[in-house]
Amino acid sequence: MTGVQAGGERLLAEHTPARPRRRPLPLLAAAGASFVVAVALAGPLLAPYGPAERLGLPFQAPGGAHPLGTDLLGRDVLSRVLWGGRVIVLTGVGATLAAGAVGMAAGVLAGLAPRHTGDLVLRLVDALTVLPALLLMLVLAAGFPGSDLAVVAAVALATTPFSVRVLRAATRRVAATGYAETAYARGDGRWAVLVHDILPNIAGPALVDTALRLVASVHLTATAGFLGLGRGAPAPNWGRMVNENLPGASLSAAAFLAPTSLLVLLSVCVGLLADRAAGVVSGEGR
Repeated sequence: MTGVQAGGERLLAEHTPARPRRRPLPLLAAAGASFVVAVALAGPLLAPYGPAERLGLPFQAPGGAHPLGTDLLGRDVLSRVLWGGRVIVLTGVGATLAAGAVGMAAGVLAGLAPRHTGDLVLRLVDALTVLPALLLMLVLAAGFPGSDLAVVAAVALATTPFSVRVLRAATRRVAATGYAETAYARGDGRWAVLVHDILPNIAGPALVDTALRLVASVHLTATAGFLGLGRGAPAPNWGRMVNENLPGASLSAAAFLAPTSLLVLLSVCVGLLADRAAGVVSGEGR
């Protein structure tokens, strides 16, 4: 009787469809990124003090009215953290959208144009890669001191060439599969082929590229803040907070670690989501 039951259980197990494996890492990454973005955007509404109020001695230890202590000027670190993320997130997102728009237009154009024309577009775009990103930021910041838009423009210019290369390669790959030739054969115009055949098939690579560009934009935006570029003090900025409070890290580590941790968490989580998106696009994550 036992052997019959065991055989039945084995047969049932063989014919029972396997449950899909849970993938908690992408969910944790999405939760982490959402948390940082929520802190950055809604933080000013939750801050107990103004970002420039001097409330105590420099580098007070966390406790009491200051859960994260005070910074080098005696300002509440928690309040400055809650106020200082908005410029990082909005600047990074703005630069990513600008780079994505230019990269999509130039990449698709270079991919659909004759090879020599596409190569010429790449050569023009590659001229930007000769200039280091920090040099671009310093030049634009010098021309437009105290402007966050200058930082957005510099970050977008630094990241656009990579988007152009990725999207040009994706466009050429789709065009070589026969979609475009079939569409032209049935009488579709160039605009219809672009909208209905090219763009839907490069949406996956474009999404992955956008996520990767967002990570790079956040890094460069934080670096700009660390160097004092963009809107100046006393306006809070996570990158600037790291630089300001680094000398007092031995007295009050929270003033240095709080903005650093949020920047690292955002970069790691968006990077993990980009990796997941790349796996899904390539078919590995199914």
